[in-house]
Amino acid sequence: MRDRDGLARTAAHEVVLDCLEAGIEAARPERVLADALSLSGDQLRITGEVYDLRSYDEVLVLGGGKAAGQVAGALDDRLGDAVDGGIVVTDDPVDTERVEVVEGSHPVPDEAGAAGARRVRERATAAGERTLVFAVITGGGSALLPAPAGDLSLGDVRETTAALLEAGAAIDEINAVRKHLSALKGGRLAAAAAPATVVTLAFSDVVGDDPGVIASGPTAPDPTTFDDALAVLDRYDLGLPPEVRAHLQAGAAGDRAETPGPDADFSHVRYHLLADAWTALDAARAVADDAGYETAVLSSRIRGEAREQGLAHAAVAEEVAATGNPLEPPAVVLSGGETTVTVRGDGSGGPNQEFALRAALELPDDAVLGAVDTDGRDGGTGAAGALVDWETIGDAASAAAARDALADNAAEPFLADRGALVRTGRTGTNVNDLRVLLVE
Repeated sequence: MRDRDGLARTAAHEVVLDCLEAGIEAARPERVLADALSLSGDQLRITGEVYDLRSYDEVLVLGGGKAAGQVAGALDDRLGDAVDGGIVVTDDPVDTERVEVVEGSHPVPDEAGAAGARRVRERATAAGERTLVFAVITGGGSALLPAPAGDLSLGDVRETTAALLEAGAAIDEINAVRKHLSALKGGRLAAAAAPATVVTLAFSDVVGDDPGVIASGPTAPDPTTFDDALAVLDRYDLGLPPEVRAHLQAGAAGDRAETPGPDADFSHVRYHLLADAWTALDAARAVADDAGYETAVLSSRIRGEAREQGLAHAAVAEEVAATGNPLEPPAVVLSGGETTVTVRGDGSGGPNQEFALRAALELPDDAVLGAVDTDGRDGGTGAAGALVDWETIGDAASAAAARDALADNAAEPFLADRGALVRTGRTGTNVNDLRVLLVE
């Protein structure tokens, strides 16, 4: 965590930073796989399920997402020569001996990611019955494995993704559209790899950990349809390339194959959720417990408009300070999930920064709040999030400036001026947002 000395102004700030660091560290792939995976001779055990590697002629690692490079590297290190190759696409590349790591763009896909996704699909399609495919599926895989379907161009997918993000669409809505614009999402990667055995290794960045939503579910049945995707476009009244709507309408009319649904055959697929929001929350809570604070997890599923949730968390801090509910202070209240921002201004920032700034306007004077995206990048910024208290605002003039910043979606420069941004760089993992609210 960069500039930790500047951020850790008091013992309370130190505890919040310790909690944030512990949460992120607990979700890093090398640590997660060390706990979840063991190899004894030819017997590979993953979260209690055993795979006999003698049953396979080839072992591949395929997939994508923000943590995919780190997961591939950890698999490469732990399994050694048992891995025969593979390809993953990520925005956080690492060097591995046996798995090719392709760098793509997030949150808006680029040509490198599209080319990497096509190669992932080609390797999956070539897999045989005696192939074991480790499908590495992590948050961010939706953008990093674009693989446009049919006659769509990457530009069509990119413009659609950007419009949905800017409109503040929920992740399940965005994914319902992206699944039906892709040759890999919505179960199509698993379908392409059949009859190979597909073992999904998932790191969840979505509320509820639905396998069909993480990275738009490349190895999970898709409960959504072309009609659902069209409904999302209509709900937000988006102006998109005519090719996108024409593609979706053709699918709704039955002229294009639907994604594999709940009735499709996924008997060749095994699924392991290795890390999620609770991975980070449990580790952060343990640190707060050890520091002598009463602790509670408000929810691992916080979602909605970032600034509204920031105000709600400030209200929790006020209640703890005033009445001792739901915990007697000194207390730490944690939450996970993923908030969104409806962009109305021209400023820079991200959901965690808007969350923290709105909370700072209302925090009592004995509270400290840290909010970060566990991947180290909040929105499109270079900061992971922010660490705030009542002094972040301080006076009426600063409060007015903060409200102006929120109106222009410009939380980042406001918080930067006050030394409140938390910067970690890319963390190699992605299990959604982590928030730590401390009341002395």
